[in-house]
Amino acid sequence: MKIKELKPNQAASLESAEVVEAGEVREFNKYGRSGKVCTLKIKDGSGQIDLTLWNDDVDKFAVGDKIKITEGWVKEWNGEMQISSGKNGKIEKV
Repeated sequence: MKIKELKPNQAASLESAEVVEAGEVREFNKYGRSGKVCTLKIKDGSGQIDLTLWNDDVDKFAVGDKIKITEGWVKEWNGEMQISSGKNGKIEKV
């Protein structure tokens, strides 16, 4: 699947995308649990999208890395689409 084919509220897999921008790591405390979150911008030949990383995934990827997303989840936030690993997905370097 290509980035331009992604639609909100669906599971999606991307064979290959490149990390082109990394946002700041933020810490949060919600419902009595704390953690880390970070947003990366990724692109392929069809477009770009924000990738939200949570907790252990935050420190795994950097600008220039090529990644693969399996069974990720696409949602819309503040009018922009973003993808994350969701509950069952996996993000890995390729």
